[in-house]
Amino acid sequence: MGIITIVKKVWSFYYIGFKSMRLGKTLWGIIAIKFLLFFIIMKMLFFPNILKENFQNDQQRAIYILNNLTVGE
Repeated sequence: MGIITIVKKVWSFYYIGFKSMRLGKTLWGIIAIKFLLFFIIMKMLFFPNILKENFQNDQQRAIYILNNLTVGE
């Protein structure tokens, strides 16, 4: 049995399963929306764009990064 045949069978299995779902589609949609919102909120709260906020142009950003990367201990 080739890999293409296995992929077709797996695709068919999931396609038929999702096609016949009623409540499951709604639940998967809610899960997808929650994940999107979660990752958007996480990015905004915990991963702010510090370089854009603290510096006005690319040259200032480059100097800051170069100074911080070359600081050795």
